[in-house]
Amino acid sequence: MSRNDDLPHVPSRRLMPAPSRRLMLKGAALAAGALAIAPPPATASPKAAPFVNPLVRQRADPYIHRHADGHYYFTATVPEYDRIVLRRSRTLNGLATAAESVIWTKHATGVMGAHIWAPEIHRIGGKWYVYFASAPAESVWDIRIWVLENANPDPFQGTWVEKGQLKTAWETFSLDATTFTHRGTRYLAWAQHEPGMDNNTALWLSRMANPWTLTGPQIRLSTPEYDWETVGYKVNEGPAVIARQGRLFLSYSASATDWHYCMGLLSVDANADLMDPANWSKSPTPVFTSNDTTRQYGPGHNCFTVAEDGRSDVLVYHARQYKEITGDPLNDPNRHTRIQRLGWHPDGTPDFGVPVADTVKESV
Repeated sequence: MSRNDDLPHVPSRRLMPAPSRRLMLKGAALAAGALAIAPPPATASPKAAPFVNPLVRQRADPYIHRHADGHYYFTATVPEYDRIVLRRSRTLNGLATAAESVIWTKHATGVMGAHIWAPEIHRIGGKWYVYFASAPAESVWDIRIWVLENANPDPFQGTWVEKGQLKTAWETFSLDATTFTHRGTRYLAWAQHEPGMDNNTALWLSRMANPWTLTGPQIRLSTPEYDWETVGYKVNEGPAVIARQGRLFLSYSASATDWHYCMGLLSVDANADLMDPANWSKSPTPVFTSNDTTRQYGPGHNCFTVAEDGRSDVLVYHARQYKEITGDPLNDPNRHTRIQRLGWHPDGTPDFGVPVADTVKESV
């Protein structure tokens, strides 16, 4: 993780110039926006315990923050869509059995009264912040981004103060905010419907004046355009950022939240202006999809963290253990939090692999 506690990375090597978009999209090996960089040399590190999967049952849109105090902090969407929960453990596997606390509950009426979705916990400037999506109790699809703040060093203590709605350029459906810093500047990436566009949500980026306020322009990073991004719904959502060897990679989720849900990837050179959309390249193929062999379906809404050795990159995501769903997938509670090793291709792009098979039997 980076020193700002936001952006997972491994130590950067010499930066190399970014290839053109034409070269980025040429060939399967470059489909994820690759740099032709040799992988870092292998180094011995302590062997971590095998990951337990599912890690946390019935917790979708997971977010894990590895903090300087040696703990992993976990939050996610609960099936009731009515509260924000938090767990803490010194190990990733320990999150499975860690005590869970409710740190905030939806309002009975008015704003922040419905669809409490996709919380993320971040440590910024000596305070804790939670970004989440919600809607008014009386208008449950008017979903917007909201922010909580806690000045206590321990996020399980103190008071979570409602900082209000994080305002974007439009009052339209918006969700899945994540924040990171790059070269001293803090950014927000999120999903939002743009007025007049024939899609549900696109991905956006803006600089931040403070943890709850955007500043300057907001740019569109990606809009649903490929067949795999438009199954059921035209969706790009759930952005997550990881840095390695002179590049930033932004993963995201696409299509409806059934077994068609999958992940795509954007990339940008670390030397480039992140606020110029032309500097970003997009994979024309998904990088993480359902798998019949391992029986994992609809993998997505991911984040990144590192293993206990402080070096090994870890992919965090949710998936279901079955393909067929009765009714609206949003009413199906069994999107479970899962974790697995994130690999790296020789060309410098992340290797997501396939969603791994279960290691834990469903209890009866």
